[in-house]
Amino acid sequence: MALLSAAQRADPEGADVLPTGALLAASTTSLPETPQGERNWDYRYAWVRDSTFALWGLYTLGLDREADDFFAFIADVSGANNGERHPLQVMYGVGGERSLEEAELNHLSGYDNARPVRIGNGAYSQMQHDIWGTMLDSVYLHTKSREQIPESLWPVLKNQVEEAIKHWKEPDRGIWEVRGEPQHFTSSKIMCWVALDRGSKLAELEGERSYAQQWRVIAEEIKADILARGVDSRGVLTQRYGDDALDASLLLAVLTRFLPPDDPRIRATVLAIADELTEDGLVLRYRVEETDDGLSGEEGAFTICSFWLVSALVEIGEIHRARHLCERLLSFASPLHLYAEEIEPRTGRHLGNFPQAFTHLALINAVVHVIRAEEEADASGTFQPANAPM
Repeated sequence: MALLSAAQRADPEGADVLPTGALLAASTTSLPETPQGERNWDYRYAWVRDSTFALWGLYTLGLDREADDFFAFIADVSGANNGERHPLQVMYGVGGERSLEEAELNHLSGYDNARPVRIGNGAYSQMQHDIWGTMLDSVYLHTKSREQIPESLWPVLKNQVEEAIKHWKEPDRGIWEVRGEPQHFTSSKIMCWVALDRGSKLAELEGERSYAQQWRVIAEEIKADILARGVDSRGVLTQRYGDDALDASLLLAVLTRFLPPDDPRIRATVLAIADELTEDGLVLRYRVEETDDGLSGEEGAFTICSFWLVSALVEIGEIHRARHLCERLLSFASPLHLYAEEIEPRTGRHLGNFPQAFTHLALINAVVHVIRAEEEADASGTFQPANAPM
């Protein structure tokens, strides 16, 4: 009952849905990820990726209206509603603004003397190759039961698949928006696979069988490349090609069904992250000393990654361990039952912008994973999550 109550409290009040259909990442700017540090960002925008992660949680709750509104927002900013064709950006202003130039307000001392205070976000112009897959996965998730795609959206989706085909072999800034040099991030390649896989399924719904067949072939090419170049000698998926560093974004490999839960590489990856990429049991995005993210200083545990780990542990049959972690995470909630982007593991202090929308929706998915697995008493790794593609 405690887990169910937590999911009910996390009901999408943690997500700011704007009249335009945009989903706001957070309501604040420059709350520091490191006390007195420089990892301070403006989150008052609508990230495509963050929004689609939020829609996973809304789907779990049976809520479709927010998804319909967000897809209409995407059709609008991509130019589909007026016959134009704009590349999909990483993020937009809540009114669809495309230019989000970053500036530092050096006359302000910042929260708890953390400088600089920033407005705008320079990541808007980055190449992040995971956004096409997150977008297509979300659309497929919300439309597969309806068996039809909104007419204005199909050209947009087709364009996203074409972008993934065009760029998947190139390095990018990745899901974590590093300010260092572009890398061949494995999670970006996986989400390009997702773009082709979900794109082929959507093409079938649209009656575009030639596209569906063509995209399935390319999806298999991407998967083969990842398994050849993005797996270490232990069978663990790595942060980037040619390196053994771990990255919490690889938990998405099982949550998106890149590989099935009973694949030994999935189990090895999930357990490596759980055992080696945690501080006091909470998940880090990556080890900052192993990743050229272009910034100095440490950061806290990334809350959404810890909730992803709960879901991933359930997937591989580690239900008791998943419940224990989930209950611990719930104990860190603020008095308002809200979460910031990060948690300092030793003190439980919330770090980063607050409240962070996608954290709360990942909480819902994690709790539902645990509840359903326990109800089914199925620790075999065959549990089907609410957001599993069919």
